[in-house]
Amino acid sequence: MSAILEVRELRKSFVGGDGGTIEVLRGVDLAVTTAEFVAVTGESGSGKSTLLHLVGGLDRPTSGWIGLDGASYDSLGADALATLRNRKIGFVFQFHHLLRDFTAEENVAMPLLIAGELPSRARERARTLLASVGLESRRTHLPAQLSGGEQQRAAVARALATAPALLLADEPSGNLDERNAEQLHALFAGLAREYRTAVVIVTHNRALASRADRVLHLAEGVLAPAVAYGQEALPL
Repeated sequence: MSAILEVRELRKSFVGGDGGTIEVLRGVDLAVTTAEFVAVTGESGSGKSTLLHLVGGLDRPTSGWIGLDGASYDSLGADALATLRNRKIGFVFQFHHLLRDFTAEENVAMPLLIAGELPSRARERARTLLASVGLESRRTHLPAQLSGGEQQRAAVARALATAPALLLADEPSGNLDERNAEQLHALFAGLAREYRTAVVIVTHNRALASRADRVLHLAEGVLAPAVAYGQEALPL
């Protein structure tokens, strides 16, 4: 199966406080197919979130190439990249970032409304997605009326609203207790297959990474299979 996401020789450097150059990513290669669930592990500060931001079109690489669903990021201006990001990529972060004055249903419908979908269709899609993450009875609740686990599940539903080609998650269960984290892990495990989307998750959580189809480890700016680092257990 051909890759929906391709990353080639990706490099990213920053200017440090002393004026020197800090190279965080040093030639990352990655290919992810439709319906594949990939977990990326690595030590804190290894560049995992940087990689996710580049793949998500939130930042530009120093050099290298990224392609998603046939579109090369190099060929896209700021507006076109924003359009691709809004329509083709779903994001789930450690904090849910739900709009506090809107219900769960309204939060999930928001990306569709921004994309120009009819309100009735946006609401119908939101209800369907909330039901799929176990929140059908909570759709009229405000974020403050939801538990931490429910808030994150609503965030997952929102990320799926536009039927993205790629779902990116950065430590999605990092703020949850063990029970709620396990519920979220189980949800992610089925997302790729159920929604036919590629899923890439950055995580320190062994239980979540163990559910992935493939586990990659980022170290010294390079991404490789976890076993390439001589670790039988999942690396953190």
